[in-house]
Amino acid sequence: MKPVRSTGSPQSEDGKRGPRGSSGPHSFMRSPTPEYSFDVGDVVEALCDHEKGSDRVRGWLKGIVVQVDNKMVAVQFRSNVFLTDGWMVPDRILWYPTNSDQIRPAGTGKKTPLIVKKDIPDY
Repeated sequence: MKPVRSTGSPQSEDGKRGPRGSSGPHSFMRSPTPEYSFDVGDVVEALCDHEKGSDRVRGWLKGIVVQVDNKMVAVQFRSNVFLTDGWMVPDRILWYPTNSDQIRPAGTGKKTPLIVKKDIPDY
């Protein structure tokens, strides 16, 4: 099978591009490849709204993959998690697309360096 070749974008009599304004010919499109592959039982980190102490924060939280299908990954957490509009999720399970940048294997994220408090000299 040969790739489909486009002859360019359709132009009107005055030389302008068509209504969609395509930028160039594409021979074919490929499906997005996920950066990571997850299986049930994997320990992952997910970006979500959760409780830290008595405050609600948005950050990376460790969880366990409980279900995987073609397009989605279900992650269950041990602490309370919240939807973006503030509702608490009662079963602590959030679903993420398999190609999402908001889920990663545990331990692959950048660690923030500890902030060392420096003494300020008195002058």
